[in-house]
Amino acid sequence: MHEIITASFATDQIPWSRDYIRVITWNIERGLQFSGILQFLRNAEADLMFLQEVDLNARRTQHRDVANDLARTLRLNYVFAKKFHELPQGSNAYQGLATFSPWPLSEPRILRFQQQSEFWKPRWYIPNVPAFQRRLGGRIALICNVSINGQRLVTYNLHLESRGRNGLRLAQLKETLVHARPNTDSVVILGGDFNLEASDSKAASLIDAAGFRDAARISDLPTTAARRFSRPKSIDRIYVSGPARSEGHVHTCVQASDHSPVSTVLRF
Repeated sequence: MHEIITASFATDQIPWSRDYIRVITWNIERGLQFSGILQFLRNAEADLMFLQEVDLNARRTQHRDVANDLARTLRLNYVFAKKFHELPQGSNAYQGLATFSPWPLSEPRILRFQQQSEFWKPRWYIPNVPAFQRRLGGRIALICNVSINGQRLVTYNLHLESRGRNGLRLAQLKETLVHARPNTDSVVILGGDFNLEASDSKAASLIDAAGFRDAARISDLPTTAARRFSRPKSIDRIYVSGPARSEGHVHTCVQASDHSPVSTVLRF
């Protein structure tokens, strides 16, 4: 479960050079709607992409290596980290996080949170079928370094726990912020599915105290679709340390996942 997979498909010549960096975060719902995901990312021309809920060899996504297929088609470099062994999806089926860029990605590593939910663990009395989502593993942040147009960045791609109360998510967020604190010589970007509402004052206080600010500035705009028993939520975010001008967008017109992509443009 600590395995990191990397591959480089980007050309040596970066296809665009700008005075800003475009960053995207997106929970792609395992990659179930692969063609729609591919189309959006192809048109986005982003410098840095954080994807969550990325399948590897799962039945529900036709045993596709979602991260590798996206990177190979789009000619990108990528890093994939296993988060869960998805037991009902096959003996070698995983779900994880993937970070993509046309720029070289280096020093990938995993922060596996100390505090985890017990909800997903297999139990003798719970059938091992897809509806119950029995899993081994736990929530993580995928960290790597990238230099874009000479700007050194440390990136954290994370997906906080979806089950239980906010206390667990706040603990995982705090672990991330403490881990990111020593990177004072580089700009740090946090992106992902926080499963915390943007209006959560405790989360906002933690992030502000750690020296990060909202890079997308989308306020409380919903980033998830309405479900049968829940309203739309604003839980997908991008944060940046250090001085940078930014403007963001929620791409609600994209229907390839139960989350909308969130993008931001950073100028340092």
